[in-house]
Formats: sequence, structure tokens, C-alpha cells
Amino acid sequence: MTRKTLKVALLQETDRGSRDANLDAIEAGLREAAKAGVELVLLQELHNGPYFCQRESVEVFDLAETIPGPGTDRIGKLAEELKLVVIASIFEKRATGLYHNTAVVFDRSREIAGKYRKMHIPDDPAFYEKFYFTPGDLGFEPISTSVGKLGVLVCWDQWYPEGARMMALAGADLLFYPTAIGWDPNDSDDEKARQREAWITVQRGHAVANGLPLLACNRTGFEADPSNVGSGIQFWGSSFVAGPQGEFLAQAGTDGRELLICDVDMERSEHVRRIWPFLRDRRIDAYGDLTKRFRD
Repeated sequence: MTRKTLKVALLQETDRGSRDANLDAIEAGLREAAKAGVELVLLQELHNGPYFCQRESVEVFDLAETIPGPGTDRIGKLAEELKLVVIASIFEKRATGLYHNTAVVFDRSREIAGKYRKMHIPDDPAFYEKFYFTPGDLGFEPISTSVGKLGVLVCWDQWYPEGARMMALAGADLLFYPTAIGWDPNDSDDEKARQREAWITVQRGHAVANGLPLLACNRTGFEADPSNVGSGIQFWGSSFVAGPQGEFLAQAGTDGRELLICDVDMERSEHVRRIWPFLRDRRIDAYGDLTKRFRD
């Protein structure tokens, strides 16, 4: 069997202060990736601006964009020019008073190949997303592209094995997580290490449990709380690519902008699933209670 690889890139970035500045940085990253022979680029969550969910403010809704809109238009044009598959992340204004956290996929074209609306919405100190985002209603459906079926999820989804499994059961070839997660600067070093390692470990587990490559792209840098109530967030970067046995194929640092480039063996899942046939041995006849909130 001829070995087939996919050259991918994760663009780990900081907030540059405005949508135009962020899109300028993304354009530079996409051009650098294309020059290196990359075929697919994953961007971080809500890359057009700051991570605004540290506070609840109605004024923030002014940052939302329609899809299609200015942000997707610019990225789509670049995807077409550079012949790249690009996974973008947009604060979507679907209608007046209705907003989503939405991933958008371009397949070497300015036309949108598909989108995914974030299903799991957190509401924690400094991550007040329920104020802004309506839970997704597009389900867990992979998006077909020229490089395969992409199982695209978003950030908080990465803590839930169900989402990854649903994508795998629908035939996804890879799993993707655009992300914005970081530390409270007041936490101890031990607590910071535990949180970061948990984030990495749970996603490597999704790769193992489903026998699929997994790409997670996180933002980096410190972002202050605009309300001055909280201590801000130090986004921990650490973007990575894992293979279908959870092995690290590439990993970025915790601080600083980085274009992480990696070759993914697209045939390895076939070999791994032959020796670890988890899908074959699932006891689907005994899982009915998984649809309950709690078994009480």
C-alpha cells in the first residue's frame, strides 16, 4: 500500500489588537504555510479578536460577523489563492439576538465547504460563553474536503468523548479542535501544570479511542480582563498534533507565535484500527443510559 501523507500546519497566535491586524497575521501565516508545501491549516478559536468572554457585555456583540462576511471573505480568498484547506473560527451573528461560536472550512476555494457550531458551551469564571453563544444545532457531522472528511469541533467540546466518537462514527478521517484556553495567573505552578496536562491528555485519549489523528490549535499570550474584575488569562499555547495511538507528532511551546508544521500519515488509522478494533467491540446494546443526564 502506497504511503500517503498530509502536510498540516497549526497557526498558534496572539491577539494583535484588531480584526484587521489579526487577519494580517493570519495571512502571513497562511502564506508561510503554503510556501512550505502545507495543504491544510488549522487556526485557533475566535482568531479575529481577543477572547472576549472574560466578561459579560452587550457591546461585545458588535464584534460578531455574519457568515459569509468580511472575515470569511478574506480567509476564503486566501484559501483559493494559496490552494489551502483552512479551518477558521468565527463569532457568528446568525440573526439579531442569535449568535454562535462557529468553525468554517474552506477547501482550496473562497466558497465555504462546511461549518460546525460549537455544541458544548462553558460558563466558568473568565469563560462566560453562555452569555454570548447559542449551543450548536448542526450536529456532529464531518465536513468533506479534498484531503478527507474533517471532524471539526471547538474548544470546550474537547473535554467530551461523545463528540469525538460521533465524528468518528460518521467517518471522520481526522479530528480538529480550534481552542482558547489558559491559566489564571493566580493559580499555583502545580495547578497550572495539572490543567495543561489534563487538556493534552484528554485529547490524546480521543485520538486513541477513535484511532484518528488529532490536531488542537490554541492561542497564546496574556489577555487582561477588560472589566478589571478578573486577573486575566495567560493562554498556554501548546498546540499539538497527535497520531491515532495518541503519539505526539508535533507540539508548540507555551508562549509565543508559532507555525507548527507536521506530516500526518493518512494510512496509519487503517493499521491501528486493525490491531485495536475498538469500534468493532463497542457494546452499543448496553449504552442506552448515555442519553440520560445522570443515572439516578
